[in-house]
Amino acid sequence: MGGICDGRVVIVTGAGRGIGREHALEFARQGAQVVVNDLGAGREGAGRSGGPALEAVEEIRALGGQAVANNDDVADWDGAARLVKMALSAYGRLDVLVNNAGFVRDRMLVSMTEQEWDEVIRVHLKGHFLPLRHAAAHWRERSKAGEPVNARVINTSSGAGLLGSVGQGNYAAAKAGIVALTQVAAAELGRYGVTVNAIAPAARTRMTEEVFAATMAKPGSGFDAMDPANVAPLVAWLGSAESAHVTGRVFEVEGGVISLADGWRHGPRIDKGARWEPAEVGDAVAGLLAEAAEPEPVYGASSP
Repeated sequence: MGGICDGRVVIVTGAGRGIGREHALEFARQGAQVVVNDLGAGREGAGRSGGPALEAVEEIRALGGQAVANNDDVADWDGAARLVKMALSAYGRLDVLVNNAGFVRDRMLVSMTEQEWDEVIRVHLKGHFLPLRHAAAHWRERSKAGEPVNARVINTSSGAGLLGSVGQGNYAAAKAGIVALTQVAAAELGRYGVTVNAIAPAARTRMTEEVFAATMAKPGSGFDAMDPANVAPLVAWLGSAESAHVTGRVFEVEGGVISLADGWRHGPRIDKGARWEPAEVGDAVAGLLAEAAEPEPVYGASSP
């Protein structure tokens, strides 16, 4: 097998099912050696099984590719360290980290428990930080030793993280944090030869099957816009040597559509040149709002 990632070593977290599995398969098709990480948990994080990761590895090997399975918890410091070490032990190097693992605990804010908040923040946000932290330390060490580094990190945010989503306050907060983490990591790691980007995919998975259940391929078209395999080509390209000029960006991808998400920017401003009086602020804010574009609506919010 060979393609745009020929010879590169890739870690994909949460790669036993859904979008992550399609990433792993596509990287293998493009010539990469893949570490398939998956804890084997259920949709809401319960349980643990080595089956999903092994099944993905077997599928890759059946295609003629190379892969190994890893069942470490990416939100655990030692587990994330072992994951990176496995790539180095199995294949002697690491070129790409795709952070994808996650689950949901959907609940309206007034009903959400502390545990539901903590668990989602842990697996998504901490589960992105820890593999990134250990991989980045490895790449920095290589760079400082004078070795050439041409590494990639692709993080997984969501439309919920970009715009918010009713009933998903914990998930949206975690995914928004991943965007900020991506931007900081891109700024910090560029000096070591590492690019860091994020995707916000829309596809039918265990986490979204209820939302997208009715969105199937149009009769006769042969194209299912919600197939998770549609996300993988962008991620494979971002993991390739060809994407060295792209970093700190967030891409939305759905079906055959790839778009660049345009995040927070400095907007209209008023400078009084002195401290504001509270009574003056209302008119100032009214002026700023009149100049600014209307914000995108939160997913699931009712129209005003």
